Amino acid sequence: MEITSKTRLGDLLSAYPQLEEKIIQVAPAFRNLKNPILRQTVGKFATIEKVVQIGGLDLTTFVNLLRREVGQTELTPDPESPQQSTGTVYIEEPQWIKGEPQYTLDGSALLAAGEVPVNKLNELLPQLDAGRYILLITDFEPVPMIDAVKKQKRDYYQKRDSQNPSRYLTYIK
Repeated sequence: MEITSKTRLGDLLSAYPQLEEKIIQVAPAFRNLKNPILRQTVGKFATIEKVVQIGGLDLTTFVNLLRREVGQTELTPDPESPQQSTGTVYIEEPQWIKGEPQYTLDGSALLAAGEVPVNKLNELLPQLDAGRYILLITDFEPVPMIDAVKKQKRDYYQKRDSQNPSRYLTYIK
């Protein structure tokens, strides 16, 4: 199996289980891969591209690190292809995030308890009252959850917590 940015995490770890520790070392947000339930659910959907977005890593560097670990030749970036930013561009806070959230989810605590935050989020979204929002708190950029929210055509706003810059606050309505 050739490792590329589109390789699914589950496929990668099935083919190369020894890469689990390397991924956790480089992207600590993925330490929950040790949980078999999360590994199965996250591994099925998350690609290496998503891992670098969540971990704040450089895509080519990370892919090449994994390729080196298993004896594959490094890839060279195509100079003609535009580089995609993995960062989020924040705009001004929308008015709809004022006031108290209807629900608050601690995504990091859910992961630590062996739960999948996107499942809980999907459970709460249909219960959300008009004009209200869910506040998702994580210690990583919750890219898979944002992708799920986008697919549902939900509005969202994300920022870093001013009291704790290692936390992300994601508002979803």
